[in-house]
Amino acid sequence: MASQNAKNGFSVRLYQGDAKTLLAFNLPKNKTTRLAGFTIQCTPQGKPSFYLFNYLQFASAEGHAQNSAEPAKSSINTPYQLFRWVHVPGSFHQADQVFFGKYTYTVTPRYFDNKNHLTIIDLSLSVAADIMVAPFVKGSIELGFTRGFVQSQAFVHHFGSKAIFRPKARTLTFDTSVVAGKDSNGNTYKFSDEYAWSGFTAREKIFTLIGDVVKDESLSLDVLAYDFNEPDIITAFLKLAEEGRIRMILDNATLHHNSAGTKPEDQFEAAFNKVAKKSAAIIRGKFARFQHNKVIIVKKGKQAVKVLSGSTNFSITGMYVNSNHIVIFNDATIAASYSAAFDEAWNDGVNEKAFVNAALSEKKFPFAGRGVPKMSITFSPHSSAFALSTLTNITNRVVAEKSSILFAIMDADPTVKGPVIPAILNLHKQQKIFSYGISDSVNNISLYKPNTKNGIQVTGKPGTTQLPPPFDKEVSVGIGHQVHHKFIVCGFNTPDAVVWFGSSNLAEGGEEQNGDNLIEVHDQDIANVFAIEALALVDHFLFRDTFTSKGKNPKPLPLILQANDSWTEKFYNANDLHSEERLLFA
Repeated sequence: MASQNAKNGFSVRLYQGDAKTLLAFNLPKNKTTRLAGFTIQCTPQGKPSFYLFNYLQFASAEGHAQNSAEPAKSSINTPYQLFRWVHVPGSFHQADQVFFGKYTYTVTPRYFDNKNHLTIIDLSLSVAADIMVAPFVKGSIELGFTRGFVQSQAFVHHFGSKAIFRPKARTLTFDTSVVAGKDSNGNTYKFSDEYAWSGFTAREKIFTLIGDVVKDESLSLDVLAYDFNEPDIITAFLKLAEEGRIRMILDNATLHHNSAGTKPEDQFEAAFNKVAKKSAAIIRGKFARFQHNKVIIVKKGKQAVKVLSGSTNFSITGMYVNSNHIVIFNDATIAASYSAAFDEAWNDGVNEKAFVNAALSEKKFPFAGRGVPKMSITFSPHSSAFALSTLTNITNRVVAEKSSILFAIMDADPTVKGPVIPAILNLHKQQKIFSYGISDSVNNISLYKPNTKNGIQVTGKPGTTQLPPPFDKEVSVGIGHQVHHKFIVCGFNTPDAVVWFGSSNLAEGGEEQNGDNLIEVHDQDIANVFAIEALALVDHFLFRDTFTSKGKNPKPLPLILQANDSWTEKFYNANDLHSEERLLFA
């Protein structure tokens, strides 16, 4: 889902993401002389217009045309010196009352005079385009994403630098409406405020699905969970257990189980069994290594009617710290395949050998039609041969890709067994395609190098950073994961675009030993949504990785806008990745 408009050689293209928009601009080279950047005005339908903000400003406003009615960081005063931008509505202009619907983005090239002073805005140069901004839905498929930006200026400004995600008392559940802390202005906020911001559309969709089941006594749930301690989900599941409307398979690997029963998952099992009635039941298991699915199946009687899957654990960390995704298939046929996998695991007692020997473990479930694009799903654990075949299919497309690859993968370490990760790690070394990716691994980092088309690979764990002014010190995620996604997009905005996602870590070990599901979707719009998530994450952490402190670095100089058009050179240098980027997105 994209829209485009152009005038006098200047083009603006908009791509729909999940409650966000990718804006891409393009100009002929001969119109970049004295180009100062781009001003972006946003108009939600029926709402007042506003200019997007840019943290970077000129060293001095003296001599530059300034709109005194706007803040200094308004892009009418500080134009973006980039050819694309991802806009997430909220924060500065709509607070937490975000409008979803049609947005008009008006982009205006800005220019310097012969003394390199920004001139007043010339609206005759503006190009406007419209797009829907909303949580992503296409046909029978809904997508949702956690915000995943605990290490960000926005998080610090919302919740302060000492934010906590749960009370110090480690109880199984707690009142999430109590005060959790104070923001940078001294205003109090609740855990539920923090959760709503951090959990973003993934949290909203998870709770909407669960809430609909709680309210409708004709519905029940079958759940596969790995990391599980989100207090409000626990409360809802215990209520369903009391009413005999939930079955649950919960991982019992060492991370989630001990003989003392002190792990949150152990405490939940005890609480569940204490209240469970009728057909409500819970079993614990790990296959050979982990029960790693994060799946909620909605059933009406014995019939599965919809299913939620993805990479998001139903835990505080999974929903409010990690970068994650969920997918909802509002399709009974797809839901039935998940239900079959659940029943197989349930009947086998979460036994690896029994599941591997089952017919569905050796099957690629294909789907298409009825609001569903061409897609397929596999359920692990698999035999070694089937696991290798599945991963080789992905690798072959990665190696053959002629346009672009964008990815966010939790574990992209060279030691990971299987063909996918080595192929991904080698992407940045070749210059034939645009590649842009992020993982939590700190190996094989490839930052931007001027005058080369090498791909970008960054880490979501930059360690200690010394961000330059005007940026404030941010929170570090410390132990655990920032990037918990497992997705790869090939062929952004092309007819043969494809995206792989789900709970699988895309490694042979996991495909052979874990309970997982791997989803393959051939759809340009859905692939674009995941690509925009990768762009936002890579941009965010590329900046932080660039300013990683080794303990001896002097404090970096303030970042400022360039007061001449030299910033445009990399975008028109045929041997520079930024030129490839400009052409790909615009």
